[in-house]
Amino acid sequence: MKKLFLGLALTAGTLAFAQETETKTETKTVNASPLKKDVQPIRFGIKAGGNSAYFSEQKFGINTQQLGFHAGAFVNIPLSKHFSLQPEVLYNQMGAKDVISSTETDNGITNVKTKEEGRVKMNYISVPLMLQMRPTEKFYVEAGPEFSYFINGKTKGERSVASTTGGVTTTTTSSNTEDIDKDQINKFNFGLGLGLGYDITSNIGISARYVNSLTKIDKSRPAAENNNRVFQLGLNYKF
Repeated sequence: MKKLFLGLALTAGTLAFAQETETKTETKTVNASPLKKDVQPIRFGIKAGGNSAYFSEQKFGINTQQLGFHAGAFVNIPLSKHFSLQPEVLYNQMGAKDVISSTETDNGITNVKTKEEGRVKMNYISVPLMLQMRPTEKFYVEAGPEFSYFINGKTKGERSVASTTGGVTTTTTSSNTEDIDKDQINKFNFGLGLGLGYDITSNIGISARYVNSLTKIDKSRPAAENNNRVFQLGLNYKF
């Protein structure tokens, strides 16, 4: 009987030791990948800023820039320590301005300045898809396509006359505004964006971007002389 109990005790001890060894071995094999420690989490955010836009047929200058704004949301998806993908959805204003004529006359008593200009304001929903590369922790450069859909727009003609006599200036203005005919506009707009940015804090950042459209605006005109150009400067906030 003593031999039987002794045999059972030895068997139980052997099984317990084997189970403990197996448990310790399994624990040691569970190791976190060192690459995952370098990748930041996915972050959502909002952004807004100013636009300065003109058409490709115009020369870049202060007299051709139509001011507007952009605003929307984004998600930043890290791919590695230095690269991330950032899709965005923006309300985006484009267009152009043109000084049609500017004259000045002076008869020695009265000076008259007359200026006529036209403006085109176009509103889009834009979806940029930017690939960002970070050479440093806070600074990044980006590039990628932008897909936009035309919502609506307006054209505005404005005439101003400033008359100065004896140091007193009187200015009169007149304007005419019309809705853009959507049937004449190519609703889909495709462009390429190039930009850079800097993270001021872990939540707040500043960015600048230039987008060059490749598709034509007016369906009846060639794309080479008939597409959008826009500079963007804005702030972003990551949650």
